[in-house]
Amino acid sequence: MGGSSPAGDARRLVAALRQVVLGQEAPTRDVVVCLLARGHALLEGVPGTAKTLLVRTLALALNVKFQRIQFTPDLMPADITGISMLTGTQEFRFRPGPIFADLVLADEINRAPAKTQAALLEAMQERTVTADGVSHPLSATFTVFATQNPIEFEGTYPLPEAELDRFMIKALFGYPPAAVEQGILTRYVEGFEADRPATYGVSPVTDAAGLEELRRAVEAVRVEPKITAYITAIVRATRDAASLTLGASPRAGVSLLKAARATALLEERDFVIPDDVKGLAPAVLRHRVSVAPELELEGVTPDAALKAILDRTEVPTA
Repeated sequence: MGGSSPAGDARRLVAALRQVVLGQEAPTRDVVVCLLARGHALLEGVPGTAKTLLVRTLALALNVKFQRIQFTPDLMPADITGISMLTGTQEFRFRPGPIFADLVLADEINRAPAKTQAALLEAMQERTVTADGVSHPLSATFTVFATQNPIEFEGTYPLPEAELDRFMIKALFGYPPAAVEQGILTRYVEGFEADRPATYGVSPVTDAAGLEELRRAVEAVRVEPKITAYITAIVRATRDAASLTLGASPRAGVSLLKAARATALLEERDFVIPDDVKGLAPAVLRHRVSVAPELELEGVTPDAALKAILDRTEVPTA
């Protein structure tokens, strides 16, 4: 595949992000996979680990409208979706809220109360906003990237399980290695500023129409029955595992299938292999399962519990 093939465009998208976001290879790839698979992403990490930078760079590379919404304890649902206002002619006119963008960054989603979180999640699922009985469709590119600090942080409202399930993936952002951290400082010396996108040096890789083509190419990726059987076995194993008190839902299997297709496209294949599924399973499942409290006290993470499940789930052979 050469020229401007879908796989080539997808890889250029990843490359554009990695040029700006240093040292976050895995979450960067997970986020692109999620976008190509028409999913919404949850980004978790301590403040300052380039979560906002990643989404802002993605908007530049796609040449689409970016909007950041800072979630706070006093944020109301209408502050996100918009309100109907009375005009001079005594008519109500809908004034769209910040959710009417292409890539929406819901920053620190777990700082807002449940009612406000629910308004965002409803828009994510329906891809429309209803105000006074009238539906207002959101953009075809509309994707939510919600960031959350690790739950131990004070003043947070954890997202309920049913709402976490609406996110296709949960990408984890850690601290960068020492050499990368020094490289970040060097870039600031050379004039880079995270709050000035003009300094990123990113030119558009594609646009909204190009993204739609990429998404169609993902949906055309072949999935053999042995792969769907493998996905089903992994998801069902999370429900029987002694280490987990909550297993993954059927929606998790659908998300894993869609994400595996997007990975295959990134790897320039038109069919899914078991490694696509295995490599993505942690990102797709880690926020949909709960580790048994006694194991959690011993430091067992969802990723560790999932690794054990993946290691004992039979991988289909060619």
